[in-house]
This record gives sequence, C-alpha cells and structure tokens, in this order.
Amino acid sequence: MSIELDWSFSRPFRSIFRLFFAVFTIFSFKRIIPIFIAILSTNSSSGDIGLIGLAVMGQNLILNAADHGFTVVAYNRTVSKVDDFLANEAKGKSIIGAHSIEELVANLKRPRRIVILVKAGKPVDAFIEQLLPHLEKGDIIIDGGNSHYPDTNRRYEELKDKGILFVGSGVSGGEEGARHGPSLMPGGHPDAWPHIKEIFQSISAKSDGEPCCDWVGDAGAGHYVKMVHNGIEYGDMQLICEAYDLMKRVGKFSSKEIGDVFAKWNKGVLDSFLIEITRDIMYFDDPTDGKPLVEKILDTAGQKGTGKWTAINALDLGMPVTLIGEAVFSRCLSALKSERERASKVLTGPSEDEQSPITDKQKFVDDLEQALYASKIISYAQGFMLIREAAKEYGWKLNNPAIALMWRGGCIIRSVFLGEITSAYRENPDLENLLFHPFFQDAVVKAQKGWRSTIGKAVEYGVPVPAFSTALSFYDGYRSAQLPANLLQAQRDYFGAHTFQVLPGQENDFLKKGEWIHVNWTGRGGNISASTYDA
Repeated sequence: MSIELDWSFSRPFRSIFRLFFAVFTIFSFKRIIPIFIAILSTNSSSGDIGLIGLAVMGQNLILNAADHGFTVVAYNRTVSKVDDFLANEAKGKSIIGAHSIEELVANLKRPRRIVILVKAGKPVDAFIEQLLPHLEKGDIIIDGGNSHYPDTNRRYEELKDKGILFVGSGVSGGEEGARHGPSLMPGGHPDAWPHIKEIFQSISAKSDGEPCCDWVGDAGAGHYVKMVHNGIEYGDMQLICEAYDLMKRVGKFSSKEIGDVFAKWNKGVLDSFLIEITRDIMYFDDPTDGKPLVEKILDTAGQKGTGKWTAINALDLGMPVTLIGEAVFSRCLSALKSERERASKVLTGPSEDEQSPITDKQKFVDDLEQALYASKIISYAQGFMLIREAAKEYGWKLNNPAIALMWRGGCIIRSVFLGEITSAYRENPDLENLLFHPFFQDAVVKAQKGWRSTIGKAVEYGVPVPAFSTALSFYDGYRSAQLPANLLQAQRDYFGAHTFQVLPGQENDFLKKGEWIHVNWTGRGGNISASTYDA
C-alpha cells in the first residue's frame, strides 16, 4: 500500500525554513550557532564560573579551576583564542568555550560568577558594560586584574545600585601561581563571598594546609591590599639588589659566590620565593660564552605603577612608608642611564685608600644577612601601618591575620617570615605595629649591629643602599621619644605664623597647655596667626 502525503498544510513551515536558510546566507555558522546554543542551554547551564580574558594568567586560572573539579566558561574578545585554547591546553577538561557575552552568561549557573582578567582601566569598564544587559540582581562580577583601588571603589558603588555584587580581587603568583595555586585577595560586596569562597579557596595556594585566600573587606579593600603587597614586593626586590651590589662591589664576590650566599640564606630566616629565584639567576650563564647572564642585562628597571600607587597613597594618608618610596625612586634613578653614565665620569666618590678591605668575608655576609632581615621587618611593619591607616580612612574592617596568611604562599613575596606575622596578628588582631611584638623586637635588636655595620661599609665604599638606609633611619626615628620637629615647627611659626603647641611639662603663663601658640619672633611681626591643619 502506498500513502500519498498532502504537503499543502506545510507551506507555513516551508516559509520558516526559507527564512532560516536566508539568515544563514547572511551570517556565518560560527556567529549564529553560539546564539542558538546559548538559547538552548539557558535552562541547563552547567558553568560554575566564567572567565573573560585568555592571556597567560587567564588560561592558567581556568586550567587550575578545572583541575579542582569546577566547570569554567571561557571567553575572549578575540574569539579565535577560545577555539585555540579548547583545541590545545583545555582539551578534554571541564571547560566550555563561549563565542559571545550572551553565550558566556547563558552557560553559567545562578548566581552567575564572572571573572574579568584583562588590562586594568577602561577595558574593565567596557566589559562590565557589555555584561550588564545580560545579568540579573545577585549576579557577581569579579575584577581579577591589577586595578587601582579607587576604580574598584567606584565600580562597587555603581554596581551595588544595580543589584550586582562586585568583587575586586588581588591575584598574585604570576604564571606558575595562577596554574598551581595563587594568593587571592578578594574584597567588595560581602554578599558575594559565600558564593565564591569554595572556588577561590580551592584554587588558591595552601600554607600549612590553610588556603592563601580569605575575605579582605568591603569595596576596594582587596585591590588595596594587593597594591600594598606589590609595594612591599618593590621593597623586597630593592633590598635584595642592594645586598647583591654590596657583595659584588665591596666584597668582590663572583656571581657563583653570590649565588651560593643566596642559596644558604634560602635555608634560614630569609627563606622566600624572591631569594630562591635570585639564587637561580646568579647561577644562570649565557649559553654562548658561559658568562653570568645577569651581568649582561641593562641596568634600567621597569615598573607598572603599583609601587608608585602605594607610595602616593602613603603620602596621602601621612604614613612614613619610606622603604617602598625609596624602592620606587631607585627604579626611577635606574632609568636615568645615560645621565648616570655622564655623571660617573665627572663625580667622584671615596678613593681606594679610604676603603678598608674586607678581610673576613663570612662576617661581611653574616652582617649583610642581618641587615637584609631587619630591613625586611621594617618594610612589612610599614606596609601594615599603611593598611591600618587605610582601614580607618576608608571605613574598612580589614582582616590582618588573613592578609598575612594570604601572602605566605602562592604570591611573589611568599616567605617563611610571613608565618611569624600571621602568628603575631592571630595573637593580637589589633596589634598597633609589628615592632611592638616581642618576636620582631628581638629580631631587630639582634640584627642591629650587623645592620649598622653593613650600612657603614656601604657609605665607606660609596655604594648606594637607599632601602637599607631608610629602613634604619625609620627604626631610629620610630624609637625616638623626641625628634627635631620642635625646631621645624618653630621655623614654620617664624616665617608663616603656623603656630605650635607646648611640650608637655613645659607649660607656663606664656606657653599655655592645649593652645595653638604664635610668637612674634623678631618683634616686627604681627599677632595674627595662620589657621592650623595638616594636609
């Protein structure tokens, strides 16, 4: 039996099919198919977290998250990078490629969690604008780049008004950290933390079994702490460079000998990632002639601004974060290469007959180790002073023990030393200054002789040690009950009628307690004083 079908009823469907194929003649399969996939997947979203930006850090964080059992949706503005990533590094892993913002969002579970890992500044704002039409209240946007914290504060407020939970998270550790466990410093809308905690703490580095990630505080607190981390990183690197320079120019050590010193230091109190990589650098030779590669590198240092941000913020808050400031200025000085070369030909320093030779190399190295350790303590003490003041200024309740723990592993400044800072803040979360804790007091006292001897030797030989010197100057200033600012204030009152207050115990009928006093120092001035304030 044969059956004949009447196709007349299907004319409307034929029209739909014609329209469908017409669309395909206008748009390529590559553009139209993801939209259909996004529509079909709206009710079956499987992505735990999305990530925008497939540069080195982005790719490695995605692979890290996939290794920990999370499904990641990956998107990049240049969509060919998505396909390349899926075909190579991400092949066979729980990673979904998205070719549009719509597809990215559609593939995510609610509340949607999306990490933006692109260049700081306008690109972050641009991606936020692209995301907003596709998000709903309660969704979470996470900026994992090196954004300046004022930008994070602004984005936090703007998105809070739209019902979007914004997080600014510091990410440290470089390529290796991103792949195997970075230090993560999230801050922002507190309602976001319960939804990202498991993912963040799973993929972060671990120190003694504890994740190097915890909630930092509100608004831009996460990026602020990352900024200070980077400033301390500047200081650590400058201190190590000064130690290297002293061994080379004063001790006349070879690169191999310097490498041996760093190798030994990495087994003691200075055990850290930066000491470790410095050891490796000193051992690395140019394969063409076997000479130390480090000695062939142009002595001009670059910087991307985070150290400068820290120094500027320290000035704004009136905090004497001198070591980070000197580290930034040292990079600026290094950039004046041609000018320094000209100066070297006309400006002289100490002559050789004024320099006492190093007869005991081991004592020289031991003193240098103490100088480096003590200066490092000062740098971290200053960094936490700045964090403490920022908490007051911006109304943040910061988690100091957690901050120290976050820096113990995964990040560039990770070190054994940070374990002591974690312990100190766990013992007393409101610790005013690390130098008030017995461990650090004892360490600095023991290091003092070698510290001063090292700086003296540098001065004798004319070798610049701005970071070592400013650390010791800060220490000596901080432990001084009286500073010469009394004269400075008298000078200000003399030329500008800026007034002063009397030293406690020196009050009389002329110098009254609690009053701002102006003196007619010359007999020719008036009695009108300027208003008193601190900028």
